[in-house]
Amino acid sequence: MGLDIVIKDIQNGAQAEVTKIKAEADARVSEILNEAKDAQKKMLGDSLAEAEDDLKNLHQQVISSANLDVKRIRLNKRKELLDQVYNKTLESIKSMPASKAEKLLSDLIGKHEAEGVKIYSNKNSEAVVKKSSSLSYAGDIDCFGGIVLENDDRTVRLDFTYDSILKNAYERSLKQMSDILYG
Repeated sequence: MGLDIVIKDIQNGAQAEVTKIKAEADARVSEILNEAKDAQKKMLGDSLAEAEDDLKNLHQQVISSANLDVKRIRLNKRKELLDQVYNKTLESIKSMPASKAEKLLSDLIGKHEAEGVKIYSNKNSEAVVKKSSSLSYAGDIDCFGGIVLENDDRTVRLDFTYDSILKNAYERSLKQMSDILYG
């Protein structure tokens, strides 16, 4: 019987040890689960904050892109309108009455004739240029009107064609026209 008591004490001790180990394991499991839940909450919060930041950035990018598109469209439309003005001006020059064109050409020759030795014009203005100028007529050029003057050795060429005068005036005043028209 003494052996039964020893066995019983060993069993009770083992049972107490098992209960203690089980309680420690349960506490550790509970601690690990709580840590995992906290980590999960933190990760979820971090992911949510990151997603909100990404959404804000994407929203800003979309707005910026849309603003750039609007500016590009507006600038293209302005350029298109200014080009229409340029083309209408060019058409006005082309359809200028002959008497006015002749007077303008004669004035242009009178003002710049001393700067050259040879003179060029378009085919339609050849007779007027020959009549209005003492310079050697060097030939026809492709332009809407006006003249080109050249020195004797062809190293200096002055372009007084209506095409280039209009183009230069247009390019010089493009910003000013845009500011007047569009503020």
